[in-house]
Amino acid sequence: MPSATEVTCHVAAITDLDPVTLYQLLRLRTDVFVVEQRCPYPELDGRDLEPGARHLWLARGADVVAYLRLLDDGERQRVGRVVVAAGERGHGYAGRLMAEALALVGQRPCVLAAQSHLASFYRRYGFVVAGPPFVEDGIDHVPMHRPGRTS
Repeated sequence: MPSATEVTCHVAAITDLDPVTLYQLLRLRTDVFVVEQRCPYPELDGRDLEPGARHLWLARGADVVAYLRLLDDGERQRVGRVVVAAGERGHGYAGRLMAEALALVGQRPCVLAAQSHLASFYRRYGFVVAGPPFVEDGIDHVPMHRPGRTS
């Protein structure tokens, strides 16, 4: 049994999530992406329900502290919705989730749309800029790609 301060990693399809955990994951995403970043946009985009979608999160006990979504885009995987609760930043949680996600991705190529100020963070995981910057919901982004790996 993990201690009250230990942070544990979890991975699940949406159909395997209990209602309370699902609520916490969606609440964290909304708290940061919609409220904190002041971007009223359709956070619930339907992709969470795709059969290949995986939800990765870190929890301390029953409390969600960080989250990311991994989508299956056919030939490649897509990382998105990487978020850490405001009071939990600075502990390496986003990096821990990225490492877990890329372990699931394995040898396949992977893409993401990084907020521009976070591009250097994703470079640490093998991502490179793959196109011109763009603005999404009033925030500067850059497309990034991690080539497939050979054994």
